Amino acid sequence: MVKGLKYGRDRWYRIQEDDARCVVCAADPRSEPTWSVESLLPNKAQSADAPKISSKQLHHLLRLSALPLPETPEEEAKMLDTLSAQLHFVGEIQQVDTKDVTPLRAIRDETKAAEKEQTITLETLKDAFAQEKVIGKHHKRIQRDTTIPIDASDVEDWDVLGSAERKVGKYFVVDSERPQE
Repeated sequence: MVKGLKYGRDRWYRIQEDDARCVVCAADPRSEPTWSVESLLPNKAQSADAPKISSKQLHHLLRLSALPLPETPEEEAKMLDTLSAQLHFVGEIQQVDTKDVTPLRAIRDETKAAEKEQTITLETLKDAFAQEKVIGKHHKRIQRDTTIPIDASDVEDWDVLGSAERKVGKYFVVDSERPQE
């Protein structure tokens, strides 16, 4: 009887009842899903227990969402069934224990390697510091060396008016109404 899984030395092991024998798993158990979306959708017995959404509530939601109203009663019934299934799905997701999960701050790579790559260090600024010289004895100021050429072709070659729908010469046109007085 398998008691659990253990990861060690780049392998997954099944821990047996006696703890003495370990069998190497063929694949990483995380590579196979442990649940499916269908398991979170209501079955026929659960759909009868679900709170009913009225036609009036559906029409109100569709108006708030700026969506068209259903044209036929069959289409409305299908929308109501879909909405009930989606609400049941959201309810199941809300029951997941997230006590030990840190909140997502942003959609970006938050690993230590990415943080290290994005950290600005003295080594990163070495070239910028090399172009500066300190002038003054009592009131020191930084002066940047202007003789070193800066490649700004990617900025200077940018077509500012490229996405403008209407333009006149070097200006873009914005249609607006004057307030009536």
